[in-house]
Amino acid sequence: MPRTLPILRASVAGAALVSATLVGATGPAQAASSKGCVDGGYALVNLTTGVTVARSGEDRIRTSIPAARFGDRFAVRGRYTRFVVRSRDFAVLDQGFTGAANPLDITGGRPTPVFASKVPDHRGLTLSSSIAVELKEEGLTLQRTGAGVSMKIQAKDCAQGGIFQMEPSRGDGGTTRITHTLATSTTPGLTPFYFDNPNFRARAGSFLGSGCTSPQTGPAGPLCVQVSARVNIANDLSPRFVVRDSAQVATRVPQPACGTVNPLRTSVRHCGGMSVWDVASGGRMGFVTGEDATEVANPPTDCVSDCQAQNQVRGRLANLGHPYPVPAGSRLTPRTAAVLTP
Repeated sequence: MPRTLPILRASVAGAALVSATLVGATGPAQAASSKGCVDGGYALVNLTTGVTVARSGEDRIRTSIPAARFGDRFAVRGRYTRFVVRSRDFAVLDQGFTGAANPLDITGGRPTPVFASKVPDHRGLTLSSSIAVELKEEGLTLQRTGAGVSMKIQAKDCAQGGIFQMEPSRGDGGTTRITHTLATSTTPGLTPFYFDNPNFRARAGSFLGSGCTSPQTGPAGPLCVQVSARVNIANDLSPRFVVRDSAQVATRVPQPACGTVNPLRTSVRHCGGMSVWDVASGGRMGFVTGEDATEVANPPTDCVSDCQAQNQVRGRLANLGHPYPVPAGSRLTPRTAAVLTP
């Protein structure tokens, strides 16, 4: 049975941190099957010294650790997933899958890079506190604050599902621009790319789901969703590998210089190797993988504090999947383009 990624939300007032609790998560972006998380768990390793600062164990760990013990960058190493955190701004680097065996594996059993970086622009503000760490089974929460800013990272060490999210908060209530850049692999076919999923294009405008009485009229509801364009990430080596960015209270910045080789009636204006997002204070950018990435679901409800569990409808919604290999005409190009500063 699916279970949700629990979330703690934080906001900032001046230099002070004011915490609020989100009981459960909203939408399929947080779904992760327990089967995909067997024996999952993380170790946090200082990349300068090689010292393990903390690791998952039988008991939950909830503590605050001086940032100096982590160094400038520290690795988050799990059975199924891994990434690096830059301490000063909580940028995430070198994020991907290990390829460890699991019935829900989407990598074909090989180490699979996904993101080269996810970099937040704090506009001159710096994280300066100790780093709050919570480790429990396959779950991880990291949080650090500074004068007028805080960042939270949450992750699940699972083979697929909703496995990661990054949450910025600002004392001035402003947005944080986060730039995602996909990885480049030296292994032929393993470089990930964004694409306009043609399975969704073919059904755009239709209503799908167990609650629909008509594909033309719906009616729209929690179990009847109107299909819209979907941008996913795939590679040319792993047929089951499909993931996507998942935004809550965040807006993607259009990239007019980018699109599909064959122009579509409504272009997503998205590059093939990067995406740029303006995230509201208390919003989040998630990372959804596997079947969740191609489910036809309503967007997560806008929420930045005191959020409640909802939209638990997995298995009752349509899943359109993705083609493999991805047709050339559906791939987004070029990989990168200039973006206006916020």
